[in-house]
Amino acid sequence: MRNIFFILLFIIETGTLLSQPVSLKGQFWTSGLTGNDPPTNRSSFESQFGYIPTLSMSHDLTSNNFVDLEWGYHLQRIYSGDSLVYNVEKPYRLWMRYSSERVEARLGMQKVTFGPAIVLRTLAWFDTIDPKDPTGQTDGVEAFRLRIFPTNSVAIWGWVMNSEQDTLSYGGRAELSNKLGEWGLTYHQDPTELGQSVGQFP
Repeated sequence: MRNIFFILLFIIETGTLLSQPVSLKGQFWTSGLTGNDPPTNRSSFESQFGYIPTLSMSHDLTSNNFVDLEWGYHLQRIYSGDSLVYNVEKPYRLWMRYSSERVEARLGMQKVTFGPAIVLRTLAWFDTIDPKDPTGQTDGVEAFRLRIFPTNSVAIWGWVMNSEQDTLSYGGRAELSNKLGEWGLTYHQDPTELGQSVGQFP
């Protein structure tokens, strides 16, 4: 078994490089490990580097609503010694959103998550977030997501998603916040799988 002798992980988020409403930020991480029993034809030292640049733009329509968009690209490489063994270059985020006091509509490649899934994995239907990973990264899904806030304690979700098989799935969620905590009831219908309906209390 390989032994990690050091790991360095950090996040860089630059401030706004251009005056609002355009901003550029990035997330960079690196790590390394070594061991005395590497696989055949592999070095005993392995290193990893990654960077996700993100460009954001926004425009106020009125004092209470606005539109914005975000683009991100995932770059990652893993080396065994000097040899490249793993390479990722792919879109990470590309979405446009309309927001007001009571409505939020977002279209494109985005993160859809219902909160931390440390106890209930059903909260992680659409994300791959590892609670132990400080970067909080997850692949995006192609979707249209609508959220309505009738009151400050109630939220209603609706979504349509495009899967890797190029089929559409849909679902919805109702959330209630009170003194006892946050409660949610979620339904999702995917033509390639059985439908799911479950109560959730993170």
